[in-house]
Amino acid sequence: MDKIKKFDLMEKIVHELEDLKNSQTAVIKKLGKIEVDNIELGDKRLDKDLPEMHQLVSDNLDTITGILEYFAEQTDNYSDKNNISALKEQEIIDKL
Repeated sequence: MDKIKKFDLMEKIVHELEDLKNSQTAVIKKLGKIEVDNIELGDKRLDKDLPEMHQLVSDNLDTITGILEYFAEQTDNYSDKNNISALKEQEIIDKL
């Protein structure tokens, strides 16, 4: 795999991780809304299970955030080390 293709794949993974982080954030918000609604309803099963679900999703979000930060830094470092912007410019020039 050439350097530009590798960088593009790394960027794609960063974007997918960002999407995953956003999805997990949305799940946490939905769980929070259900927990608030259940305060009024008082369903015992929801009282029992929702806090654990909320914690598990929150833990997953923390893990995803850590991976995203690490991998985004790896991607930036790879770009800097391999001068990807110059390679992309040269690729454009070569196509002309």
